[in-house]
Amino acid sequence: MSRVVSIFLPDLPTDRVRRDDPSIPDDQPIAVISKSGAKRWVSSADAAARKVGVRVGMPAAKAQALFRGLKLVDADPAADAITLERIALWALEHYSPIVAVDGNEGLVLDTEGADHLQGGEQPMVTKIFNAFHAKKLTARVAIADTWGTAHACARAIKRETVIVPSGETFRAVEKLPISLLRLPEKTVADLRVLGFQTIGELSATPRAPLALRFGPEVGRRLDQMRGLKPEPIDPIRTAEIVEVSRSFQEPIGAAETINKYVGRLVVQLVGELEKRGLGVRRTDLIVHKVDNTIQAIRAGTAKPARDVAWLTKLFKDRTERIEPGFGIEKLTLVAAAAEPLEEEQRSSSLVEEETPDITPLIDIFGNRGQKVYRVAPVASDVPERSVQRISAVAEESEATWAGHWRRPVRLLSRPEVIEAIALLPDHPPRSVTWRGTRHKVVRADGPERIFGEWWRRPAELEAVRDYFMIENEHGERFWIFRAGDGVDLETGSHRWFMHGLFA
Repeated sequence: MSRVVSIFLPDLPTDRVRRDDPSIPDDQPIAVISKSGAKRWVSSADAAARKVGVRVGMPAAKAQALFRGLKLVDADPAADAITLERIALWALEHYSPIVAVDGNEGLVLDTEGADHLQGGEQPMVTKIFNAFHAKKLTARVAIADTWGTAHACARAIKRETVIVPSGETFRAVEKLPISLLRLPEKTVADLRVLGFQTIGELSATPRAPLALRFGPEVGRRLDQMRGLKPEPIDPIRTAEIVEVSRSFQEPIGAAETINKYVGRLVVQLVGELEKRGLGVRRTDLIVHKVDNTIQAIRAGTAKPARDVAWLTKLFKDRTERIEPGFGIEKLTLVAAAAEPLEEEQRSSSLVEEETPDITPLIDIFGNRGQKVYRVAPVASDVPERSVQRISAVAEESEATWAGHWRRPVRLLSRPEVIEAIALLPDHPPRSVTWRGTRHKVVRADGPERIFGEWWRRPAELEAVRDYFMIENEHGERFWIFRAGDGVDLETGSHRWFMHGLFA
């Protein structure tokens, strides 16, 4: 079943101002001021401004009087709209084949065909929130069965992420205010005059009197929120996005017919990509049905591709997921993410041995939602910083691992505190207790001293770790370290940690 994600950006104007002007300190309050004739009022205020008492709708003069350091910025709706569109295009490339702008402060995504690539709903909404947070954008993310429910929950519930269980749409929104129904402001005001405050109260009222006074819009919004009427999302597109489509006079539905036209669309798409010197990384098949609903399938490749046979296979392997319903009236193939791709001269096997290409295997795993990557070295002496995950088809890294000391075959994701009996400052432990088990040390090598990277983190100016490789009476070998030099507490806490295991 299709699920919808709503991303609410409550502080978009102030976040944009801060991103456009990096000289503004992170802790300086910002308020965006709108004008109408001689009237000036606060149309947006960031968290720092709200903390000092600034509120949306407050006169600009009063807001300025509240806090001397408040930065006032004139509203620029056009710049905000451009920023929101850029964010939508970024989300289209990374998260979903179907992304649209939702009002002036949000996005809506249909996750069908792409959520498995993110590992499921909970990891997906968490990744989306973290991605916006990393870009210094305030966001709240909600996922539900319908656009209306996700839209309302993202704006009403104050948590960072909200997942409405499938089938519990009305239960999630019945106590929310009617202002979240996306009705015109005048309609909402008139409904409040009549005594309606919540969506549940409005939904329990007979439709005929409401339709007589307000027209069909109120009933339509209620039905869309509950999933009784479809609400298709018109995905955002730009002139730079390469797409091809095929409309049908008579709806199609048979798997063989769908596969036939998908193959033809792939040929057309590859032709357009060749003209522009591009290769596709993410391709979306958008299925438009006669009941005004949309279904999407996303396929990705590890590197830019224009191979007709391979791209066709990626989609034909998944077209059984398409539910044609009453029929399909249009198919659209979109190159959601494309990169430059130059023609390469293939070497002859008579001259040199051809290197096997495992990219198709990587693509198969990737489109099943599994992460395929390589481990590469990073120029750092700190063990947990000396390794990184890179794309499985990325170029070889020029960095190398330090070879003068042995490293464990398994490095713990995070050092774990252990209890140790040792003579300070330079002797290895006589015994250690890790995860409730005591290990008597019969052999040890070390210490290997590693200093903090003060040029990256000033707090590590004095930091020191002393590493030891130890072996217990059963032949098991561990990699442990003491935080600090064993003498000066400014270099570390002198606590012991388990960091890795040797073969």
